[in-house]
Amino acid sequence: APDSPPQVKHIKMQTIRASAAARSVRPASRVVKAQASLQKVAQVAGVAVSSFALTLAAHADVTVKLGADSGALVFEPANFTVKAGEAINFTNNAGFPHNVVFDEDEVPAGVNADAISRDDLLNAPGETFTVKLTTPGTYGYYCEPHQGAGMVGKITVQ
Repeated sequence: APDSPPQVKHIKMQTIRASAAARSVRPASRVVKAQASLQKVAQVAGVAVSSFALTLAAHADVTVKLGADSGALVFEPANFTVKAGEAINFTNNAGFPHNVVFDEDEVPAGVNADAISRDDLLNAPGETFTVKLTTPGTYGYYCEPHQGAGMVGKITVQ
């Protein structure tokens, strides 16, 4: 009001500013709440997807590359753990020929290393040898032609 004392004008302006500030804060708080809710949904979804992937991985067959993509004479992975009876697929990848020989001195007692080995060479790209180990314990294995180059590994069966 034009004839209001200066103190009243000052109070009215502060009220108008406070009211405008309050209006501008309300939508922002709703946005923050919505973002927080979306983050929670994303976190829960991420946990669910991760759990599902771990469950699949726990029940999936294992594939071991014979020779690294770089051409190195190694098993990839060389050392790993499987559940008893899970299929292990050894697949020719690079630097072949390869084979998979289980060391008779590095298998659980009572396991016939010759029966689970593949002495014949895998010569073609992608050629696969599959084995299922059913006795829990540690199994040492190697590629006969490349053992001296360090192509060795260990499998732990649970």
